[in-house]
Amino acid sequence: MTQVCISGSGLFTPAQSISNDELVVAFNRYVEDFNREHAEAIGQGSVQALQASSGDFIFKASGIKARYTVDKAGVLDPAVMRPRIRRRGDDEPSLMVEMGLAAARQALERAGRQGADVDAVFVACSNMQRPYPAMAVELQHFLGARGFGYDMNVACASAAFGVQAAVDAVARGSARAALVVSPEICTGHLNFRNRDCHFIFGDAATALLVEPADAASASAPRFEVLGTRLATQFSNNIRNNFGFLNASEQPARTWDDILFHQEGRKVFKEVVPLVSELLLAHLGELGIAPAAVRRFWLHQANLSMNQLIARRVLGHEPSLQDAPVILDEYANTSSAGSVIAFHKYHEDLAAGDVGVLCAFGAGYSAGSIVLRRM
Repeated sequence: MTQVCISGSGLFTPAQSISNDELVVAFNRYVEDFNREHAEAIGQGSVQALQASSGDFIFKASGIKARYTVDKAGVLDPAVMRPRIRRRGDDEPSLMVEMGLAAARQALERAGRQGADVDAVFVACSNMQRPYPAMAVELQHFLGARGFGYDMNVACASAAFGVQAAVDAVARGSARAALVVSPEICTGHLNFRNRDCHFIFGDAATALLVEPADAASASAPRFEVLGTRLATQFSNNIRNNFGFLNASEQPARTWDDILFHQEGRKVFKEVVPLVSELLLAHLGELGIAPAAVRRFWLHQANLSMNQLIARRVLGHEPSLQDAPVILDEYANTSSAGSVIAFHKYHEDLAAGDVGVLCAFGAGYSAGSIVLRRM
């Protein structure tokens, strides 16, 4: 088996950002309009009045201060409250592919590679713009890559699952180099009219290049992949019911049901032990003590959840050096979150330092990638 490394990472960040305060103004305007419009029914008790949100509530519940989006105006319009995206023709690059290309090209540049050096492209993210042709094949085309590509969806853990697929392809010789690209337009499946979750998501795209360690440029920021481990456990506590059969279902689903929804407290209670045990078991198999791990690049969904997972694994209160946070700036970017943390916080690691990239989310799904700086 070929020794494999991650030799480059890339990040695309949309130009527009929405602060908590801006989001709250739009949400509370919607609440006021709704309560006014339904005042009689609310007074009769047949309709429940909506509650206003606040910046303090959002930060206390999540650790989020802002989020990037592909369209700020649509999200902040109380009559719209979703990103407005120009419909593109079939002969134009898809928006997700456009975002993914920007991240992929940056990853290739950092690794000293070109698109023609890539034999496999995995687009691994929570939601695809369409079922087919695969976003990965479209991205492969515009990148000038060779070989093959396919899409994969394991919700917020998608990037970790994509890395394992890439590592396996390179290690077994079916690809000289593989790209894992995670474009996320999470604001498109977020219900901005739901107080419990209207603040959670943001948009971004990431990319990781995986190739043989002995073929990677010595000037690239190489991280040897010491091992990968995946786990899934079925749960309906995080769900998105969007699909091609929605129009055929009788009775039809409401838009609220089609969009992202979750039982947040149940998710917290069940995911923390699942991920903590996965990490401890994986490190144990590799003979690595948790204290020897220099950095944990965790999925960025909820600050309290990340801190508790890191505390359970490390046995002490984690510092920002132990487990960096990008959640405050980016919010939850689903599969992209852990890779954003890696992209922004890996350059200070020295040769021999060990880090763990860990993604987890709906499914439940979780993945652990143990890396060592070369």
